[in-house]
Amino acid sequence: MFKIAAFYLTIATSLLPLVANADTLQVAPQQDLRPVLSDLGTHCGPLPASLDTAALTRLQAFYNQQNGVSAWQDGTQLQQLTEQLARLVDDGLNPADYPYPLSSQHAQGRADCADILTSHAYLQALLHLRRGRISVPKTEALWRTASLPPADAELATLSLAIANLAAPAKAFDEARPTSSRYLNLRKVYASQRQRPLSQWPSIGQGKLLKANGMDERLPVLRSRLEAEGYLTISPEHTDNRYDSATQQALEHFQSAHGLNPDGVLGPASIRELNIPAQQRLDQLRANLERLRWQADDLSISKVVINIPASELLILKDDQIQWRTRTQVGRSDRQTPLLLSRLNRLSLNPTWTVPPTILRKDKLPAIREDISYLSRHGLSVLDRDGTALDPHDVDWHNPGNIMLRQAAGSQNPLGRVAFRFDNPFAVYLHDTPSQSLFSKAPRAFSSGCVRVENVDNFFNWLLSPDELVTVTKHIESGKTLQYRLQQPAVILMTYWTAEADQNGTLTYYPDVYERDVQLISALNTAR
Repeated sequence: MFKIAAFYLTIATSLLPLVANADTLQVAPQQDLRPVLSDLGTHCGPLPASLDTAALTRLQAFYNQQNGVSAWQDGTQLQQLTEQLARLVDDGLNPADYPYPLSSQHAQGRADCADILTSHAYLQALLHLRRGRISVPKTEALWRTASLPPADAELATLSLAIANLAAPAKAFDEARPTSSRYLNLRKVYASQRQRPLSQWPSIGQGKLLKANGMDERLPVLRSRLEAEGYLTISPEHTDNRYDSATQQALEHFQSAHGLNPDGVLGPASIRELNIPAQQRLDQLRANLERLRWQADDLSISKVVINIPASELLILKDDQIQWRTRTQVGRSDRQTPLLLSRLNRLSLNPTWTVPPTILRKDKLPAIREDISYLSRHGLSVLDRDGTALDPHDVDWHNPGNIMLRQAAGSQNPLGRVAFRFDNPFAVYLHDTPSQSLFSKAPRAFSSGCVRVENVDNFFNWLLSPDELVTVTKHIESGKTLQYRLQQPAVILMTYWTAEADQNGTLTYYPDVYERDVQLISALNTAR
C-alpha cells in the first residue's frame, strides 16, 4: 500500500511545476483554435490514447462555447486544476490518467496544442468523476424503465465544465457525487490508501468451530483477528481451545462483513477472513466506481435494494429513513439490477410458477411423486387458464402448461406482492419463510426479493387512507390488484462496501462474484 501511495504522491508532485510556472504559461494567442481541432493529429501529435472520437467531439463542443479562444488564461485556473487532479486519487482515480502539458515543454508555436490538451484532461477527469472511469460491464448492466431515462452525463459534464472554467475547483465539486454514501466511502478510502498494508495469515478449511471447541487453527485465527484490531492477544490465548474472547472477536468481524454474527468459524467466515488487504482496499475503489455509476439513479430512488447486503432501504433527501432485511436470488438465479416504478400491489396473491422454477424445481418433484401437487396446493392449467386433470398430463413432456398456487398460508408470496415493470418477471413479496431472515448472507430466492416486515413497508408506500383500504382487502382473503396513488422509484443495485459518517466500514459478501472482474477492469483502464 505504501508503494501505491508514494506513486500517487509522485504524480501529484510532478504537476506542481505548473503552479510555480503559472505566470510563464504560454497562453495561446487570441485566435480561433477550432481549425487546429479539425486536424489535431497533424498539429499536436502524438496524441494521448484517451483522445478518441468521443473526446474530440467533446472538445469541439467545448471550444464552440468558447468561440474558439484559449480556455486557460491565468495561473489561478491552472493551480486549481493541478490541485483537483491530484485529489482524484482519493476517489480511486489515477491522476496520471489526465496528463496536461506544462509550459516549459512546449515551443512558442504550440501554445494552442497545450491549451487544447489541457482542456482534454479537464473534461476527461470531470466526465470520469461524473459518470465513472469505465463503461459498466455487462454483468452489472442496469435495466431501466422507459419513463426513467439515464441522465446525459456528457451534456452535464460539458455544462459544468464551461460554467466553472474560471474556478475549476467548483467544477470538480459539482461533478463528484454528493451523496453521503459516496463521500463517506471516499473519506475512508483516502485514509486507508495512505497506510501501510496489513498482512495476515490465511486460515485453512476444516470442521465447524464452535464455542469451547478445540482446533489447531486457533493460533492462526487469533493472529488474523489481531491484524485488524478485532482481538488483542494475551498470554492466556496460546492454546487450541476456542475461548470467549476469540469468539467475541470473530462475532465482531462477522458483523462488519455482512455475515451472521454467531461466532461459528465456517466456510463463509473463512472466505471473508482470507481476502487479502490489497483486495479489500481495491474493493473500496470498486465501490466508489459503482457509486459514480449509480449517483443519478440513487438521487431519484425511494426504495433501494442492495443485493449483497440483502437489504431494503427507504431513502429521502439522501437519508435512510428505514431499512429491513430481504432475501435475494441465489448465485445461479441472480436478482437483476434495474430501475423502475413500484406502482401496484397484488393482495392475497396467487402464485403462477415461473418457467425456470417449473422446469428446474417443480417438474422433477412431480415426476417423482404426483401427490406433490396436492400437498402444495398447486393447480394445473393450460395456457388459456383452463384447469387440467394432473393425471392426464404427460409429465415427461407436459407441453404448454402452468402451475398455480392459491392464496393462503402456503403461498410463497405471502400476503402481498409489490409489482413494477421489468422484463425479468421479478417483484418484491412477503414470504412464509420468515426464519431465513435471521441468516446472513441471504441469497435464497429464485430472483425475486422477499421482504421482511411488509406491514412496516406499507407505511412508507401508502397514505393513511390507502393503508386502511389495503389492510381491509388483505383481511378479506380475496385476491385483487391495487394501484398505488403515488408510485415509488425502485432501484435494485449492487455494492459490497459502505461507510457511515463515523468512518465505520461494513463489507458485504460478493454473492455474485463481481468485485474481481470490476477491479481487474479498473486496473486495466489505469
